[in-house]
Order: sequence, then structure tokens, then C-alpha cells
Amino acid sequence: MTQTNGGRLIAEVLRKQGVQFLFTLCGGHISPILVESQKVGIRVVDMRDEKNAVFAADAVARMTGVPGVAAVTAGPGVTNTLTAIQNAYMAQSPLILLGGATATALRGRGALQDIDQISPIQSMVKMTRQVKRVKDLVSALEEGFEVALDGVPGPVFIECPVDLLYPQELVRGMYADMTGGGKSDALPMKALHAVAMAHLYRTFQGADKVVAKPKKRPTPPTASRADIKSIASMLESARKPVIVMGSQSVVESMEAQRTADALRALGVPVFLGGCARGLLGRQGSDIQFRHARGKALKEADFVLVCGFPFDFRMGYGLGINRKANVITVNRNPAELTKNRRPTLAVLADAGRTLQDLAHTAKVTKLAWSPWVAQLQKNEDKRDAEIAEQAKAKTDYINPIMLCREIEQVMSDDAVIVVDGGDFVATASYIVRPRNPLCWLDPGVFGTLGVGGGYAAGAALARPTAETWLFWGDGSSAYSLAEFDTYVRHGLPVIAVIGTDASWNQIARDQTTLLGDDCGTVLRRTDYQKVAEGYGGVGLLVKDPADVPRVLAEAKEHAKNGRPVCINAWIGATDFRKGSLSI
Repeated sequence: MTQTNGGRLIAEVLRKQGVQFLFTLCGGHISPILVESQKVGIRVVDMRDEKNAVFAADAVARMTGVPGVAAVTAGPGVTNTLTAIQNAYMAQSPLILLGGATATALRGRGALQDIDQISPIQSMVKMTRQVKRVKDLVSALEEGFEVALDGVPGPVFIECPVDLLYPQELVRGMYADMTGGGKSDALPMKALHAVAMAHLYRTFQGADKVVAKPKKRPTPPTASRADIKSIASMLESARKPVIVMGSQSVVESMEAQRTADALRALGVPVFLGGCARGLLGRQGSDIQFRHARGKALKEADFVLVCGFPFDFRMGYGLGINRKANVITVNRNPAELTKNRRPTLAVLADAGRTLQDLAHTAKVTKLAWSPWVAQLQKNEDKRDAEIAEQAKAKTDYINPIMLCREIEQVMSDDAVIVVDGGDFVATASYIVRPRNPLCWLDPGVFGTLGVGGGYAAGAALARPTAETWLFWGDGSSAYSLAEFDTYVRHGLPVIAVIGTDASWNQIARDQTTLLGDDCGTVLRRTDYQKVAEGYGGVGLLVKDPADVPRVLAEAKEHAKNGRPVCINAWIGATDFRKGSLSI
């Protein structure tokens, strides 16, 4: 009789799909998945909250191109992940969520943590599968990996009942205990035992013959030659061209450098957003611009929007010059024309489209020189304003000054994770991503609480790089407990908490518009002591003069393998006045 272990079957699929890390919070429903994954060489990373396990998987997916994987126990384990799953869905991150479930024979009978898990999650994922036989675990998971990457990337949920994961003999014993082991003389009990054994047979039938297949990565959608030629023609006649790139532009992560080379070859002024930030390096060459995007779009005569919908981040497309040739390239047909009908909509992978365009367009960069000079003037003006604002005196530390100091000391290989409102948004104007796939923000859902999980995933995906986590004091509380994970797993994250004792992103406009700071007031809490309690290093800084010393100390601790929490007390500025988004 077969001793097939469903946990081992899952582990073998994960291994063949190139998965290196399995993020989890343990539970009896999923224990075989964890144990067997570790046996085949997959690193099991146990987090302190299920949603943070999913956030960590999300980070790994974005940085490596391999779908991230999280396994959580049944019931509350699954429901605790829903915010993180929705965030991944809207950020178009490919990941697999393995959810435990009650035994197939006990479904609907009041077993521990037995709920309908499919209904609440199905609108947040690309695919759900409720597996009922051991052998089907393999095909469901292989399909899940393909679906997660196909077209518009996104999350997949696979429900794995507990009796499919443990060895058959152990499950037989469980069933026997529930039915009296067939020893009862009572006819109903004998019948019940017989039914249970028949169900067991069907559940495990064929499981010993199934074998995991090598991974198969779907081919991304490609722009037609006609579309490439049309874009090239419009670009060649442009005098004020602009390219805007979003996270979807770097879905094919292994091709990020080729996409960057294509941008440089084209020489078109470019604005990078989301995970595309850092694509051109820290300095970004002479074609990347970070400020005054709205002004540029109002004046441009050619706008190529790559992997970025016309949502609130793009002013719903309404701010783009009405006379401009507007081209959208996106894997999602709904996002090609949302809120603004373009001149040309191309259903394709944005990165590959740019690569093809670079080989086709016959551009004359000199024709754009006046335009580039104008954009550079806008850029220099804003940088000068920021430098001047950094000199302003505030209570404690000026947050602009703090971010400028961090920008100077971060290593050239640093990965940047951002989680928060006002302080984090301030940092985004100042801190420059060093390399492709080294900037992690929540994406369009605007979720607070991503930081602890993202930083864990980032530190694992780039073990030799510095991982910097920018936290607002409000958002830090969502996942500060993950310092325990950093310590246990040797992840030397440097977390900087901008402590202004306020949910300032909200408070600034709420007090102006409504005259009341109700619900937005916090304390200048000793967050660094919380990190110390979990075994990390805690550093408190209040005086601007101490900032260089504290940053140097934090870097030294991280170099020695210890995670660090810098609690930086910051003052209020008007840097982001009127920044409310809806």
C-alpha cells in the first residue's frame, strides 16, 4: 500500500518550479508541506503573521520573477491573508497561496476551522482550486504557477485538505479512530467504517504514480510588427516625447537590463513608477526625470505609457496634452483604455515592446534637445527647492534632511522597501533606487503594513545587499513584530521609523479641511525598544547632529548580520501640503 505524502508532492512541484523560499505561519493543517519542503532544500521562513508571509512572498516574486509561495493554516490562517492577497492582485504580483483545510470527509460537519474559504478569496485571485484527491495536488499546483504568470500576473489560491497531505497510513488511523476501527458490532458503525475506508481509497488512488513536471513559463504577449512600426513613426515625428513606465514593465525580471538598454538607446525622456523605479540606476542617465511629471505630460506631443493604467496616480489620464499621440502598452485589455482613450492601444508586454521599438525606431535625439533641456530645468529647480527645504528648522529632525542623509550613505546595492504615508512619500522624492528590481512599494492598493514582510522577502532575495525599510510611525506597528523573524533568520534589515506622533498623511488635510485632528494623534513611542525586545538593535535619534553617527552605526550592525531599528523623531513640514489622494 502506498505511503504517498501529499506534502512531499507539493514540495517536489515547488522545487521544480524554482521556488527557493516558502513563507508561512505554522499550523497542523499544513505541517507536511513545511517539513517536506525543507527536506527538498526549500528554505522555510516562518513569519509572525500570515499576511506578512504573503507580503514576503510578494516581494520575492517581484524581485526574482518566480512566483512567491506562502502556506497558511485553515480558517483564520487563510482569512488573515486577504488584505495581502488583494494587494498582490492589484499590484499584479504572481504568487501562490497554499491554504490548509479540514479533512475531505469532515467538510461541513463542524470540524476545527472549517469554513468556506473559496467564496471570500475568489474575487482577489486569478484562480482557485479546491483539491479533493492527493494526485490532483500536483496538477493544481502546476496549473497555478502557469496561471499566476500568464497574461496579467497575479495570485492563485489552492486549498489543500489536511488528509491529502499526511501519509496514507496515518490518515487511515485517523479515519479508523473516528469510526471505531471497524471493530464495533453495531451495523451503522461498520457501515460508517466501510464508507470511510472507501473514501480513503478514492482519495489516495493513483497518488503514487503522479510525477511533477519541469516548470513552464508562459510566453508573454508581444506587440505586432505593425504596432511597433506605428509607434516608431509617431515617435520619429515627435518633438516633445515622454515615456511613463509602471511595475508591469519589469514583469519579465530577467529582461530588466535589456529593457533599460532599450530606453537608453531610444533616448526618450522617461518617468519611472512602482517597481520600474531604479531601472536606469541611481543617477538614471540623462533621460530619467523624477519631478514635474504632470507638467511634462501637459506639454508633451508623444506619450508612451508602459504597464501603467490611467488611474489616480496618472490623474486618470486627464492631464495629458489632448493633442498628443498617446500610446498605451499593457497586458491587461481593461487598462489599455481606462479613463482615457489612447491614439493606439497595444495588448503586449511593455518591456519587450520597448526592446522591439528600440530596434525599429530611427530616432534623432538632437531634435529633442530643447525639450530635454526644458525638463532638466524643471528637475533642477525642484531639486534645489528640496535642498532648501531640507535646511528649514523643525522640531527634532527635519524629515527631508534625514532622507537626504540616508540617500548619501545607502550602499550601491541597496534594496529599498517603503511602507507608510507622509514620511515615506517624502522619502520617495529624495531616495534614489540603485538598481532594477530594488524598490518595493505596496502599489495601487496603497496598503499600510507591507513593510515587515516585504523587507524579509527582499533580504532573502538579495542576501548580499543592504535592505532599507522606510516606515512611518503609524505603519510600523502593523509588522514591527517581524523583527523577531529577522533575528531568527539572520536578516540584517535596517528599518528607519519617521516618528512624528501622527498619522500625518491624513492629519494634514483633515485638520485643514475639517478643523479637527480626531483619530490621527499618536505618541512618540519607543519603537526601538520593541525591536530590542525581539533581539534586534534599537537606536533612537532626536538631534540632527547625531544623524550621521547613528546611520553609520546602523550600517555597521547590519554588516555584522544584525537587524536594526532607527527611531528617528521628526518634525512637521509643509513639503507635501495638499497631498490627499482619492
